[in-house]
Amino acid sequence: MKFLVIGEGCRDIYRYGNSNRLCPEAPVPVLNIDNGKVTVNPGMAMNVYKNIQSLVTEEDEVHFVTNNNWQNVTKTRYVDQKTNYLILRVDQNDEIARCKVKKIKLSEYDCVVISDYNKGFLSEEDIKYISVNHRLTFLDTKKILGDWCKDISFIKINENEYNKTKHMLNPDIESKLIITLGPEGARYLNKTYPVSEVEIKDTSGAGDTFVAGLSVSYTKNKDIDVSIKFANSCATQVVQRKGVSVACV
Repeated sequence: MKFLVIGEGCRDIYRYGNSNRLCPEAPVPVLNIDNGKVTVNPGMAMNVYKNIQSLVTEEDEVHFVTNNNWQNVTKTRYVDQKTNYLILRVDQNDEIARCKVKKIKLSEYDCVVISDYNKGFLSEEDIKYISVNHRLTFLDTKKILGDWCKDISFIKINENEYNKTKHMLNPDIESKLIITLGPEGARYLNKTYPVSEVEIKDTSGAGDTFVAGLSVSYTKNKDIDVSIKFANSCATQVVQRKGVSVACV
């Protein structure tokens, strides 16, 4: 099977250090990062892409369309390595050119996953075009949902985002929502899919992993119950590790 991921990419950088005191000028921790560990991983839509690569078989193909300047877009997190407490996140954004979606041969793919961080790579019009012209699409977006996404097959949204926008959603869109509930699992229509209780070390990128697992499973078996359970298990894997990581079968 052939999978296509479309969306903004970036570099996820983690800088670890030690924090033993508060700053005298303000009630914030002082982080000493001298000789601290640094990790750099592909982030945002690239994390979805990497997770799908990890979850498919050798017979499958995974393609990716992203911004050419993804290496200039960074999220740097400063973390206390003893407590794993996030002290600060610094985002560096470069201007991102709009994707030319009409040049993509969508018909070549069994599934299209749209990971939209609302940084200019995809417009509402672009996402609507993709969903109208492809039979199986998954959407994870930072945009406010509207009629432009009514033709998407499934939309992943977290509980906070849903609570802020549910009063604006029409029934057609509501029926496509898969709502992630953090440690409580996920909800689709009126059914809740719980997860096993685990020690959570870092939730960064867990939503990316969830949508990757969901899209891979559903494309292969067309069973939404099985697919949500699989997506839950994938996200549960990565929250038990520090930093952004990928799930494995």
